[in-house]
Amino acid sequence: MAWLSLLLFLPWFALLGALYWVYPRTPRPLARRAFDTAVLMLALVLSIAGMLWGYSEGVADARSGPIWRQVLAVLYAYGAFLAVLALAIPLRMRLMDAWRQRPL
Repeated sequence: MAWLSLLLFLPWFALLGALYWVYPRTPRPLARRAFDTAVLMLALVLSIAGMLWGYSEGVADARSGPIWRQVLAVLYAYGAFLAVLALAIPLRMRLMDAWRQRPL
């Protein structure tokens, strides 16, 4: 049941990932595509790790109801995904300045 939260949020993650991939449209050298691919893969992996951690935190508290496991799993997964993207966007902007000066 821990994977339910990822299944429910996968379309939203796909939309956010697509927006991250597409914008800004230029420049789009090979280095940027490699960086964006690595960021999106890292976001997905950390989201899965956060989901499993959140689900286990919900299971550990015997007083909480069964829905709380899913809520924590979604919160941790979403937080991890957004944290990776939030850190990657300013870094990519700095790298894009370097790519404009010296295209690969």
